Amino acid sequence: MLVLYRAEQRWEDRVFREFPQFLHAGDCLVLNDSKVFPSRLYGKRIGFSGMVEVLLVHPMSADAKTWTALVHPGRKMRTRERVAFGGLTSESVEAEIIGRGEYGERTLRFHYDGDLYELLRRIGHVPLPPYIKRADTVEDRDRYQTVFARETGSVAAPTAGLHFTEEILDACRMADAEIAYVTLHVGLGTFQPVRGATLHTERFHVNTKNEAKIRAAQRVICAGTTSVRTVESLYLGRSGETDLFIQPGFHFQRTNAMLTNFHLPESSLLLLVCAFAGREFVLSAYEHAVQAGYRFYSYGDCMLIV
Repeated sequence: MLVLYRAEQRWEDRVFREFPQFLHAGDCLVLNDSKVFPSRLYGKRIGFSGMVEVLLVHPMSADAKTWTALVHPGRKMRTRERVAFGGLTSESVEAEIIGRGEYGERTLRFHYDGDLYELLRRIGHVPLPPYIKRADTVEDRDRYQTVFARETGSVAAPTAGLHFTEEILDACRMADAEIAYVTLHVGLGTFQPVRGATLHTERFHVNTKNEAKIRAAQRVICAGTTSVRTVESLYLGRSGETDLFIQPGFHFQRTNAMLTNFHLPESSLLLLVCAFAGREFVLSAYEHAVQAGYRFYSYGDCMLIV
């Protein structure tokens, strides 16, 4: 764990098991409890040859039967085309493409009477990051998940939360810090490259009890960029959904410290970190991290900014 001290403009190399030492009475640690679901599907085009891969991103209807999705190969998939998922088993289901998006997204409507999330648990695949060059396994359903994941809806794990174990959480409580859980379902807005001045909309929710903890805290420490975006969206008066794009120049309302992984260049995640700690300071720290052998990406190391 690389620790950045903004006021002193310095950093030091630590390890994550020391994270609870940075918490004190009056602090509130904010964790995103969104749970990754098996949102990747492999299907067959009906009436055409060839297979298709679909990543479900965002439900667009209350019954969770209509979705925004990424489709590969996308250029061939036209409106009103149908795809069959699940092979020839009794679990098979069809979906129809009913719309197209600005950046290659498709809108799919599933023709299925049951609980779609339950079906996805049986025929779907864990949406591992693209740099993991292997098929998903049964073990990934637990490993690509935080220990506090509760609310189903993300297509990628809130990766700063992957560092926590039950023992670390207990140590945070022993430091007399409050823990507040928020929910932001990770979608395209979090992991796609920056395009223009806006992000895709993502769903979020904070219940009354957890909101009260955040508002009462002397210092708010957000674990992950998704927690930061949720807290800042809450304080900007947003509810239900957010497309908040935090970049240099943004005035933080409530976030006082944050834990984050190391992110890709030209990503909205790195822009958020630069907005919080300063571009030159962050990029210098990244250069140190590279030279010191820190690991990047979802299963990599982390950085605490105080």
